[in-house]
This record gives sequence, C-alpha cells and structure tokens, in this order.
Amino acid sequence: MGAGTDGTLAPRSRSLGALKRVPAIEAKGTAMRSQIVLAAVALSAVMVALPGTAKTVVEIQVAPPPPRVEVVPAPRVGYVWAPGYWRWNGRRHIWIRGSWLRERRGWHWEPDAWVQGPNGRWHLAPGRWVR
Repeated sequence: MGAGTDGTLAPRSRSLGALKRVPAIEAKGTAMRSQIVLAAVALSAVMVALPGTAKTVVEIQVAPPPPRVEVVPAPRVGYVWAPGYWRWNGRRHIWIRGSWLRERRGWHWEPDAWVQGPNGRWHLAPGRWVR
C-alpha cells in the first residue's frame, strides 16, 4: 500500500509490467547464467574423465604373510571362488576372506596377488576379470 495524495492509503499496483527493466542488470544476469552453464558443462566433462584416470598404487617394504589356508565351500552354479588375500591397512596386513563372485562367461578370475618390484617394495595387484 502506498500513500494517496490526500494522505490515505491506496493499494499499489501488483502488475509486473509496471516495473521498469534495467538493461545493465539484465546483461549481468545473462552473462552470469552463461558462466554458470559453462562451468557446469566443464565440471561434468571432468567428472566423466576422472574414473578412468584414477589409479593408486601403494608400495610398502613389509612383505605379506603367507596366504591362509581356506576351506573352499562347495561349488555354486554360476559363481566363481575368489580366494582370500592379505590387504595392507596402512599399519599392518589384514586378512580378507575369500568370496563367491558371479560368473562372467568367457572370462576367468585372476586373484589378488602381492608383487615385489625391482626396488624390493611390495604392491597389491588387485583381482580382476581376464578374457
């Protein structure tokens, strides 16, 4: 409500057409939207590219203990046994028990294995499916 000429309160117009447009503010808004869209497109391109390039290899000087003897359960149709392995948790090796993996026809499971490099350090080659 606004003040009338006679001092009484008169209703204000609620029409948006009554508002004046300011060209400088509109140009800034358009430029800002363009920058946001450009940043979103660039970020999505980076996010798509990241999973294929991230690979971490941890090398340690402590050799893993010998593998534990596991009792392998009876075979399951459509599954492959992945044997247990020693995993490094940052301070020591911990045993990860074997488990059943869903079979992939035409592929075989290559289990996790510790590999000693030429520098004498050890790294874990993670298990993977191989054709």
